[in-house]
Amino acid sequence: MASASSSKPFLAALAGERQAKPPVWLMRQAGRYLPEYREIRARAPSFLDFCYTPAFTVEATLQPIRRFGFDAAILFSDILVVPDALGQTVSFETGEGPRLDPIEDAEGLARLRDEPDWEKLAPAFETLDRLKTALPSNVALIGFCGAPWTVASYMIAGRGTPDQAPARLFAYRHPELVAALIDRLVEASAEYLIRQIAAGAEAVQIFDSWAGVLPPLEFERWCVAPVAAIAAKVKAKAPHAAVIAFPRGAASQLSKFAGMKGVDAIGLDTAVEPAAAIAALPDVALQGNLDPLALIAGGAALDEGIDRVLSGFAPRAHVFNLGHGILPQTPIAHVERMMARVRGA
Repeated sequence: MASASSSKPFLAALAGERQAKPPVWLMRQAGRYLPEYREIRARAPSFLDFCYTPAFTVEATLQPIRRFGFDAAILFSDILVVPDALGQTVSFETGEGPRLDPIEDAEGLARLRDEPDWEKLAPAFETLDRLKTALPSNVALIGFCGAPWTVASYMIAGRGTPDQAPARLFAYRHPELVAALIDRLVEASAEYLIRQIAAGAEAVQIFDSWAGVLPPLEFERWCVAPVAAIAAKVKAKAPHAAVIAFPRGAASQLSKFAGMKGVDAIGLDTAVEPAAAIAALPDVALQGNLDPLALIAGGAALDEGIDRVLSGFAPRAHVFNLGHGILPQTPIAHVERMMARVRGA
């Protein structure tokens, strides 16, 4: 990664280089807040059709790079393509989010494939292969997957819920089944990331969007250990690629990621104080953590939020990002204002 990081600020930050102006990318930076995205999304019959069509996903990935000049592009896809490739029925209902055939017992687990249908996931690899030559030379390319706990919570409940109570209750009642599901997702996700890196990704992010709903012991079992296992497997096959873990909602438990082998950076949600993160995570780069609502609000609230992030993380290698994904109602002018302020224009 050393040679690439010299020309790509994002990779330099992940390698531990503190920069006067941190590199910038945003979670969900390709999406419904962009009119150009809405135009191409309307051409696909469904969201999964869109995710499995490289002509669409390449264009969607490039759109925010063209418009804003972010320092990294992230593969346009979804975390639920992995359960889809494992044979679980997955669909997306307009206005209601994902729907899956829920895993309610051992028979539900037995219906899954032992490993993903890699042909089904081939469009993601084709997208990455096209992007590695389509992106500007200073822009890094990120691949990703959902963390096993977050993906499992959707697979068990069959949909997203406010606190993922169905998956948590299932884990208390059937820990052996959840352990088997998590193990399968660790293997599938690690191999998925390794194949993404082979196709052109220079860094990968593991999204654990529902880590914060877990109590301490369950957090260690279902969040920390699986992410560590994925990172170790990825580094064993692709030591040059950087790995980012994003345990959303885990502000009080960040120290459990300290010293985790194979993880180069930790993504931080909006609730994390920079000083606390710096103290809890002394050996990794940090990413985050502007409030997405401040980006919607704009004006003085946005400027103050940006300045707090910049000053708070100034002592460390840092990637400027949001504390979660950009929201559809975000004004484009506010993103432009953010970029100008971060870069000191």
